[in-house]
Amino acid sequence: MKAFVTGATGFVGSHVAHLLAAEGAQLRLLVRKGSNQDNLVGLNAEVVTGNLTDPASLRKGMEGCDAVFHLAADYRLWIPDPAPMYAANVDGTVAVIEAARAAGVRRTVYCSSVATLGFGYQRRSVNEDTPVAEADMIGHYKRSKFLAERKVVELAAKGAEVVIVNPSTPIGERDIKPTPTGRIILDFLLGNFPAYMETGMNLVDVHDVARGHLQAFEKGRRGQRYILGGENLTLKQILDQLGEITGLPSPKFKVPHAVAMAFAYFDENFNGRLRKREPRATVEEVRMGKKFMWVDSAKAQRELSYMHHPVRDALERAAFWFVEKDYAPQYPSLAQQFTSESR
Repeated sequence: MKAFVTGATGFVGSHVAHLLAAEGAQLRLLVRKGSNQDNLVGLNAEVVTGNLTDPASLRKGMEGCDAVFHLAADYRLWIPDPAPMYAANVDGTVAVIEAARAAGVRRTVYCSSVATLGFGYQRRSVNEDTPVAEADMIGHYKRSKFLAERKVVELAAKGAEVVIVNPSTPIGERDIKPTPTGRIILDFLLGNFPAYMETGMNLVDVHDVARGHLQAFEKGRRGQRYILGGENLTLKQILDQLGEITGLPSPKFKVPHAVAMAFAYFDENFNGRLRKREPRATVEEVRMGKKFMWVDSAKAQRELSYMHHPVRDALERAAFWFVEKDYAPQYPSLAQQFTSESR
């Protein structure tokens, strides 16, 4: 199989690309000029320089390919001007699928997000059939992914051979930016988590997500969505696991949402708008935090043979990788491990 992959320099995209290579696929990767290519080290792949809004680079990249895996996206919770985000996430996605159809590609797998699902304030899981509307989307990232997903469904109804996957919250190594979720782990390692909010999310090992993409290519139904999830956990449970893994203290103080919102307003206006720096907390994040982003992956398990593993191993790999790559200092349990191994 010859596969064209967008977003391979990023977190999830790099894992999909490495897994495809391990499965014997020939790779052609779309890479923006000037992108950090550290996640591509060790990959035997042809690189096409371009972007989602450059039709010529898409045509060149897809020529002779059997599969397209579209994972490139503008994933930021703070953005002064949202126009480029909509151009990449909505218009870029349409361009990729139309180019794949014109190139005669067998199938495209589009990586969406659980951000497009209909989450509520109760501690219960949602699935692909839970009612949702554009008005439920908090912030430009979620709205752009929601609109893109709607476009993909429309294109599939017109004959485009495309399957949608909705990863929950992937964690693991090679979170190079890092993503907002990786930032939670990194902030914990840096001691920037003095308190926590009452919220919940679904964590999933990035290895399972990558495998789910390949399963969607082979077994998914055209135009269908498949949630690729893992374990439903509260933020406090996640931080407690990180405490057990690292030997660092887990926060004991719970911050009311009203206090967190007040801080986010201040941080967004002072750092974001006045100092032109990315705020540590945004209003969008706090608003999202009031909802429990718990999911049910039964459909993917049933139709794709998708499986997920306990997330503790992925948390360990993520923490170790951030230390190994000098994002964070060595944590106590890792230092003890090195000390015992050196004896």
